Amino acid sequence: MSTMKPMSSVETRSENRTRLPRDERRAQLLDSALEIFTVSGYHAASMDEIADKAAVSKPVLYQHFPSKLDLYLAVLDLHIDSLVFAIQKAIASNRENKNRVKATIDAYFGFIEADGGGFRLLFESDMSVEPQVRERLNRMTYDCAVAVSAVISLDTGLPKEESMILAIGLIGCAQITARHWLEKDVKMNRAQASALVTNLLWRGISGFPLQS
Repeated sequence: MSTMKPMSSVETRSENRTRLPRDERRAQLLDSALEIFTVSGYHAASMDEIADKAAVSKPVLYQHFPSKLDLYLAVLDLHIDSLVFAIQKAIASNRENKNRVKATIDAYFGFIEADGGGFRLLFESDMSVEPQVRERLNRMTYDCAVAVSAVISLDTGLPKEESMILAIGLIGCAQITARHWLEKDVKMNRAQASALVTNLLWRGISGFPLQS
């Protein structure tokens, strides 16, 4: 008489696991990976840990992402696109320059408030020296600066290079102050912190006369 082979723990999990559409499964894996990468960093994180967090087998994880680096880059791309879109939307949200500055600064603080893990991944990555990561982070800064510098150039008539320098200064200040607000648990809410930085930057950028 044949005996039934006992199921492994992985097979048991597979039997009990809910099958998700591919896009939903991918989103679930990216969410789990973000949490692990944020807490552990890239080098200490393992694909086993990420698979366990997502409640999938490691083969399922590898079906979506062939390597840990591929997974990390996918997480990075997702949050870079989210931040760049938020900045571009902020710039386009108003035609008054003071309100544009306010919306841009608030976009950084809003991104942190909604996605602190994503912000840490973008600005505190232990993989920033990896060429593919560095290229993406540079692109993120460039894309955000282009959105800001286009408005500066149009309004002031400054050359492209000078407008880019001012834009880099503006978004750099926004990034650093937003990081401080996140990391140091500053005892003020998002609106208060964003307003302080907005006032600082507006006093500077408003000193450049508008083009007649």
